[in-house]
Amino acid sequence: MKKIVTFGEIMLRLATPEYLRFSQATSYEATFGGGEANVAVSLAGFGMQTSFVTRLPENDIAKACLADLRKHGVGTSDIVWGGERLGIYFLETGAVSRPSKVVYDRAHSSVSTIEPGMIDWEKVFAGADWFHFTGITPALSQSAADTCLEAARAANRLGVTVSCDLNYRKNLWKYGKSCTEVMPALVECCDVIIANEEDAEKVFGIKPEGFDVTATGGQVDAARFESVAKQLQAKFPRAERVAITLRGSINANHNTWSAVLYAGGTLYASRRYDITHIVDRVGGGDSFGGGLIYGLLTYGGDYQKTIEFAVAASCLKHTIKGDFNLVTIDEVEKLMGGDGSGRVSR
Repeated sequence: MKKIVTFGEIMLRLATPEYLRFSQATSYEATFGGGEANVAVSLAGFGMQTSFVTRLPENDIAKACLADLRKHGVGTSDIVWGGERLGIYFLETGAVSRPSKVVYDRAHSSVSTIEPGMIDWEKVFAGADWFHFTGITPALSQSAADTCLEAARAANRLGVTVSCDLNYRKNLWKYGKSCTEVMPALVECCDVIIANEEDAEKVFGIKPEGFDVTATGGQVDAARFESVAKQLQAKFPRAERVAITLRGSINANHNTWSAVLYAGGTLYASRRYDITHIVDRVGGGDSFGGGLIYGLLTYGGDYQKTIEFAVAASCLKHTIKGDFNLVTIDEVEKLMGGDGSGRVSR
């Protein structure tokens, strides 16, 4: 069984019920979520051995979070304890022409005050095949960025495959360093780069000519992103594979969804899904990352099957409330095979 390690922050998620605005809500639905934890849950659901690494405060909310991760089969033995608090994010789900909103309350969270040396990476990576992190973690603080770099370099030294989802979040880079200053050293350690249609531009200034993410009309030309993948590989030659998700936003409830994988000098484009009734798109990129890692570890050099699995898995995530993608391999493979009927399974 393959072992995947992920490192980052998990938060308490407080979402308004249905489509209520913050100003209307009198109660919130409480779950947990965070980029790297979401990937770990996906992979655990696909039968992989996972270990999620973070730092949690010693209180009952953090213990509830730990129990939730364990419930989904995620390994938690490498988590360290300390710090002040668990971060929180508030979610207002958009509808039709009104976009969703996220408000962060994660200052001074336990993982943002983590320091290099607090985690024994040699122990964590013992028997590991893969290490995954996102651009969210180094955005939290200088010490979190330094710890992430410590982990990535340890993984390189130990022969563990490293992936990073660039995951640019403009509202997080507040500690005096910009993403363009911090991310290059981290991405230099990566064998696999994951991004959405605008991450490469926001982080490295790399974009397809004439592309406007706000004016896709639901149609994103996959072929135009081959140049983005090539530019990323030229800048970061260790990265043999680059995957880019392509979201065409018609409105808050209706998106198109596809992706490309560039590997071995060939661009592999997935089928495009038309998602007409989105239940929850938060965690969609993370579910793609989980599906991609599963495919790369399982299907070897069959890159077409890998990208189809990743996109189908993340398409299904749009039907599930919460950050976590709670789908099975069988469900993903049925959708890959063309069964999107939604008929009752008896």
